[in-house]
Amino acid sequence: MAVSFRKKICLLITIILHGLLLVTPAADFYPSFLGCRHEHGAARAADEETLYTCSMHPFIIQKEPGQCPICGMDLVPLRRGGGRKEDEASSGIITIDPATQQNMGVRTAVVTRRNLSRTIRTVGIVGYDEPRQYSVNTKTDGWIEKLYVNQTGESVRKGQPLLDIYSPDLVAAQQEFLLAVRNNAVLAANPFPEIAKGAENLLKAARKRLEYLDISQEQINALEKNDEITKTLTLYAGNSGVVTRKAVNEGAFVKAGTELFQLSDISHVWIYADIYEYELPWVKEGQEAHVYFPYPRPPIHGRVATIYPYVEAKTRTVKARIDVNNADLALKPDMYVNVVLEGEGAEDALTVPSEAVLRSGQRETVFVAVGNGKFDPRPVKTGLESDDGYFQIIEGLHEGEKIVTSAQFMLDSESKLREAVQKFMPATPDAAPTTAPGPAAPTQGELDDLFK
Repeated sequence: MAVSFRKKICLLITIILHGLLLVTPAADFYPSFLGCRHEHGAARAADEETLYTCSMHPFIIQKEPGQCPICGMDLVPLRRGGGRKEDEASSGIITIDPATQQNMGVRTAVVTRRNLSRTIRTVGIVGYDEPRQYSVNTKTDGWIEKLYVNQTGESVRKGQPLLDIYSPDLVAAQQEFLLAVRNNAVLAANPFPEIAKGAENLLKAARKRLEYLDISQEQINALEKNDEITKTLTLYAGNSGVVTRKAVNEGAFVKAGTELFQLSDISHVWIYADIYEYELPWVKEGQEAHVYFPYPRPPIHGRVATIYPYVEAKTRTVKARIDVNNADLALKPDMYVNVVLEGEGAEDALTVPSEAVLRSGQRETVFVAVGNGKFDPRPVKTGLESDDGYFQIIEGLHEGEKIVTSAQFMLDSESKLREAVQKFMPATPDAAPTTAPGPAAPTQGELDDLFK
């Protein structure tokens, strides 16, 4: 019984509302026959509403014309006649009238092709040419009797005497050599060839031992000629250079293999230039480099010999080694110099002015002027940046397109603002019905049941 009474009540309400809908067919609410639920349609009048904004402060939006509360400028329409077209709303294209463009200072340029170059200016440190560094040591234990080179920084010529050393091993080697000389002189005329040959080989071995102990050929010849053992023997410089390390004094005892001097030939030096990570595409091996002194003096020239395959942890730079001739010794090791590299990048590259690119984290955007006051925010991918203020465009633009080079931040904020506003606007239906649909009229049987 309760179910039948409830059904009669619902049918009665449906008849009343159905009569109202026949009188006012444009009503914005509709009863639901099943479950007696209500739905509310979107009002088309709200979609036709015009909003007003400030060209200088696009975050100011009002429903009525007036003046900006911040700068006092007249507000301009943001939406007219139901707003932008659906394709413009989805792509982010914005429309700005000429007067507003002039107030914003919008300027444009054309996407063109050009050769990109970049001058890299960095600091360098003068270093030693590593293959031209030499270590002087003795091959026997002994005592340093005299030092001929006794100062760090002293220039040394090849063949110049460095020190006199007394060593029991050297004395014994001299004795063996003199015995071999005398024995060879006695047995040279022996009727047995094998004996004469053996004496000759023994002399050669004794001579070779002195040579291996760094005794010069002149000293060996003098020993053979004088037939007299000397207490000390002299060590000579095997290379020219500057004494960069001296680790011995007169009278000191040294063991075999101990480094006594370190000589460095600085007539040819290396310069280590710091290259930042973003500059690496511009630096190549074999590239010419100009080195400027920290005082008035003409620059010298060299070439990039090596780009080291690792990054310095502290400076976050990569070392580029430049080989430079230094015959006049003007470059001193550990001196700071200025280095200029003329880098050559892409040829015939598609480019835009650097001020045309908006960077926001991982996204790069360029506003393209598509005509009739419309601007399209186009995502792009950039490459190299030249000295004269141009970005290489890898993808996103085509040659000849007109792009915005100023006031992009205002355009960007306007685009994002309108996109946000568009999300709050009611959707415009493709075809609005002339009369609002109503619920199905109750059947005659249901009307009869209502009054039972």
